[in-house]
Amino acid sequence: MTKRTRLLAVPLTAACLALTIPACTTAGASTAAATPAPVASATGRPAAGRLELPRPTGAAPVGRDVLYLVDKTRTDPWVPESGPRRLMVSMYYPARSATGAPAPYMTTAEAASLLQRKAPGAGVPPELVSTIRTHAREDAPAGRGRFPLIVLSPGFGLPRASLTFLAEDLASRGYVVALVDHAYESSGTTFPDGRTITCAPLCDQPKPPEGGQATITRSRAKDVSFVIDELTGRHPAWKKSRLIDPRRIGMAGHSLGGDAAAAAMAADRRVRAGANLDGTFHPEVTLDRPFLLLGSKADHVPGKDDTWDRGWSGMTGWKRWLTMDRTNHGSFTDLSVIQEALGKQGEGLLTPGRSLGLTRLYLAAFFDRQLKDRRRPLLDGPTPDNPEIAFHAPRS
Repeated sequence: MTKRTRLLAVPLTAACLALTIPACTTAGASTAAATPAPVASATGRPAAGRLELPRPTGAAPVGRDVLYLVDKTRTDPWVPESGPRRLMVSMYYPARSATGAPAPYMTTAEAASLLQRKAPGAGVPPELVSTIRTHAREDAPAGRGRFPLIVLSPGFGLPRASLTFLAEDLASRGYVVALVDHAYESSGTTFPDGRTITCAPLCDQPKPPEGGQATITRSRAKDVSFVIDELTGRHPAWKKSRLIDPRRIGMAGHSLGGDAAAAAMAADRRVRAGANLDGTFHPEVTLDRPFLLLGSKADHVPGKDDTWDRGWSGMTGWKRWLTMDRTNHGSFTDLSVIQEALGKQGEGLLTPGRSLGLTRLYLAAFFDRQLKDRRRPLLDGPTPDNPEIAFHAPRS
């Protein structure tokens, strides 16, 4: 480690914690790959009874490191007495070989905290979640070359692990991925000293912080700029920083993390392209660089979420507005794998293999086009192979 001085038994809408913030909308996704990769139709419990994430679809093995970053220029905005802002960041990258121990999904303490907040009394053992099988290898030898950097931000109240399916896939396709846990905004974050903090100081407030969700979103934008500084500065915090091409940086997020992607782009021009996976926008969006909207059909067709309608009008660069049929807010996170295995999948929804596969496909296509300058016809309009995806082009 580097030190620098509606889950399960409850509806997925509970992924937005009981904080009175107008934020919880359905999940979206982004973009596709050069050659559309096959999308699985199912995922879940292997023969041994252990849950497993869908396998990455790119050609490269995936390595993972974990960083502990401390921003000494900022006091933590939610718990000032805790000192400077501290962030846990999982780094995923293309590796030369799949050597090293399998990367753990999350700590047992993080899993217990997640279950306590999302499914109290459900009797689900934390080990079912903490031991989910991943496909990255710890400290695997780095691949050769330089790659675009993608920052990923999870939904409010969700751990960074909830976007592992996406981080692993992007890394296998030739991206370095920084998956950020925003302190006191996750159900549980374990620090190197073994202490696990939760979102209770923020999530259990009787009312949202002054300024509402926009205050949290702007704080995340500052987190993102700090992480980029630490990864691309003169004295980088990550020993494999040579893999990063600092001229090609993008960001995506789920729910409030998608909102934060737009806010980070507005605050930091190093972020060249962004994607919102089903998140409501706060504050208003004004962007002149490429942006992808992907959300559930139930909640994000034009006229359904007015923040998307207004946000679309505030985007003057390349843009796409996509929705996915038969999905809800959790369909674009790892939580859908857990729900399906426990028989809590919503009736009529796409299987996790299909919804996560489409999310990977369209998000990779978007970043391939914007950060690798590769043409991706998948983004030009509807395709018969993916009838669940609808393209919308409301008037700007």
